[in-house]
Amino acid sequence: MSTQQAEPESQEAPEDPSMKGAESPAAEEQKGGGMVDDHAEKAAELEGETVHIKVFRYDPEVEGKQEPRFDDFHVPFEKGMTVLDSVMYARDEYDSSLTFRHSCRQAVCGSDAFFVNGKQRLGCKTQISDLEQPVRIEPLPHQEVVKDLVVDMDHFYDQMHTVEPYFQDEDTPPVDDLEEQRQSQENREKIKMSSRCIWCGACMSSCNIAAGDNEYLGPAAINKAYKFAMDDREGEEIKEHRLRILEQEHGVWRCQTQFSCTEVCPKDIPLTEHIQELKREAVKKNLKFW
Repeated sequence: MSTQQAEPESQEAPEDPSMKGAESPAAEEQKGGGMVDDHAEKAAELEGETVHIKVFRYDPEVEGKQEPRFDDFHVPFEKGMTVLDSVMYARDEYDSSLTFRHSCRQAVCGSDAFFVNGKQRLGCKTQISDLEQPVRIEPLPHQEVVKDLVVDMDHFYDQMHTVEPYFQDEDTPPVDDLEEQRQSQENREKIKMSSRCIWCGACMSSCNIAAGDNEYLGPAAINKAYKFAMDDREGEEIKEHRLRILEQEHGVWRCQTQFSCTEVCPKDIPLTEHIQELKREAVKKNLKFW
């Protein structure tokens, strides 16, 4: 058995100024774990119980269902149940006429954006155990309702296409001379968040300006334009063309920086920041020094 001699009293190392206010990895892990524990605790409370959901109903083609109403469903709770899971259960087990959109169930397709308990959310990403009951599920506001939770997205898609959401390059060489168009890591980092948009329409639905101005491009379309306007691989002429689209009367200047779009975005895209940066770019483009 080895023995250790007593070491001289050690002096405290000077405090690193850069570490002030920083938490240890263990502390950060404990904080993150606390959020998980809180979620697990809420889910455990619901085990073996039912979840009360109130679903908006409307069918203009069926007599007797043309007046908007809410139907109540009591859905057996399962661990990990999402809002989308609950309405799917209600449709499959109680009322097969209940209509809504969904596809991938992995927060990628953007099909299942609903207005849940007064906020735009993705149904497949929202845990039912995190919500106050009864859970009120409605179609996206400021959109024409087609049936139940389905809204008409045509206007939203039209606005998205207005900004020409595709890569353009005025200097593209002949096919035989084509080469890889490389992007710097710094430029990729700059536009990375804007590329996460899944066209769900939640931001447009939350925007008060879009609700009152049907011609306003909207945060989703402007964000899509940001992705290409800030891409260094497009030339200056194309960038100026995009800025001309964005600086028109119903473009970036209609934004009043309320941050509602940023708050509801399921992909955490800093939409308002992108809109403000495009405003600055538009101003710089029009500045003349002589």
